[in-house]
Amino acid sequence: MQTSTSRQHPMPASPVRVSIQGYEGSFHQLAAQQFFGKDATVITCATFREVVRVAASKKESDGGVMAIENSIAGSILPNYNLLQKSNLRVVGEIYLQIRQHLLVNPGVKLEDIREVHSHHMALLQCIDFLEKHPGWKLVETEDTALSAKHLQQHRSRHTAAIAGKLAADLFGLDVLAPNIQTMKNNYTRFLILQREDSAAPVQHPDKASVNFHTDHSRGSLARVLTKIAEGGINLSKLQSFPIPGSEWEYSFHADMEFDTLEQFEAVINSIRPITAELKVYGIYKKGKTV
Repeated sequence: MQTSTSRQHPMPASPVRVSIQGYEGSFHQLAAQQFFGKDATVITCATFREVVRVAASKKESDGGVMAIENSIAGSILPNYNLLQKSNLRVVGEIYLQIRQHLLVNPGVKLEDIREVHSHHMALLQCIDFLEKHPGWKLVETEDTALSAKHLQQHRSRHTAAIAGKLAADLFGLDVLAPNIQTMKNNYTRFLILQREDSAAPVQHPDKASVNFHTDHSRGSLARVLTKIAEGGINLSKLQSFPIPGSEWEYSFHADMEFDTLEQFEAVINSIRPITAELKVYGIYKKGKTV
């Protein structure tokens, strides 16, 4: 498994400002730090729609970080639609292993705990561990990192939170039990987004995200996929979406992996005549697993 904490894309000398969904200490912030560096400043947003809006604003940010799929839960379909409607470019990606920890205020022991607070998905992800402590009350909250922040603010000795290591570091909490998630092989893929006018070309790219429409004729998708395969392109993802206002017509999001940019461009030129519409969201380097 490869690990990389260095910046993967040239950015301004001043600290980068990027929009994320959630709060400080969230996995979105960790993904931003992995790509842009520890000095990256995050602009927290309540929704993914706001993430895209702020990322598209030159006055507000230098870009955004948006989760797009999870290895267990699958694709976040509304986020593909947000990407499709925006003028943002995909300039990179991060695959982040989701590690959940039981966090407490300093000095608190396991036997002191009466309640555990976290987002409902995090509680479900850790249910095997939690069921070993049937006396604990599980309290659902809107965010893992926010649960950690409230834990620190209230100084409770009888409450724990489930969140990531970054939240523990930010709020001065102890990791009482690390890696308590049931599924250890749990990854979330994050896209790094920037405005078209500020996204510099990525050096030595080997992946691209593309959206295309096919017509309604029989075998139209098969013809496109055949051209992609004949060009030696690895199709790492193909996601279909109904086209609003149409009758049983679809657009397709495709992630393509290639050896050279010339190879990718040749395949795009070969499929353009047999697609009704084609848009390249971004050409970038395959993300590392961190």
